[in-house]
Amino acid sequence: MNNIVLYEPEIPQNTGNIMRTCVATNTKLHLIKPLGFKIDDKNLKRCGVNYIDKLDYEVYENFADFKSKNIGTYYYFTRYGKKPHTSFDYSKSKENIYFIFGKESTGIPKELLKENLDYCMRIPMTANVRALNVSNSVAIVIYEALRQQSYEGLLQEEPHKGSNYLEE
Repeated sequence: MNNIVLYEPEIPQNTGNIMRTCVATNTKLHLIKPLGFKIDDKNLKRCGVNYIDKLDYEVYENFADFKSKNIGTYYYFTRYGKKPHTSFDYSKSKENIYFIFGKESTGIPKELLKENLDYCMRIPMTANVRALNVSNSVAIVIYEALRQQSYEGLLQEEPHKGSNYLEE
């Protein structure tokens, strides 16, 4: 099972966009406190409008609390990672996989990253930017994992207007 973990997220709009992505991909969202917003924040709800009630999520007091309740493989996203996100095999979809993203201002603490160097990765990009927006990064990574898992459980056709909509 795929999981997105936000370590101390600060910006409600980013988290709202990530919530929508999690609903679209059947991915559980884990939020580690402190949060830079209230879960009922109007900006957060606006970003995840019409979907937040379908979101599978959990909030934790700190990283130790999160780790004590979640067993699986942890992948840490950092601009200092030396491996691209595509270098790992996510195809074992029955395994719990946790993709961990840090807070927007400072990322994941260096101490935590140093303890997990083999699982630190980055999304390749030019030297012209420090990092991508966290909601974009989450989308890139979760869809790579789902691609490797043959998009298990996701629709391959548009469900509302039908598979022949473009041909009609």
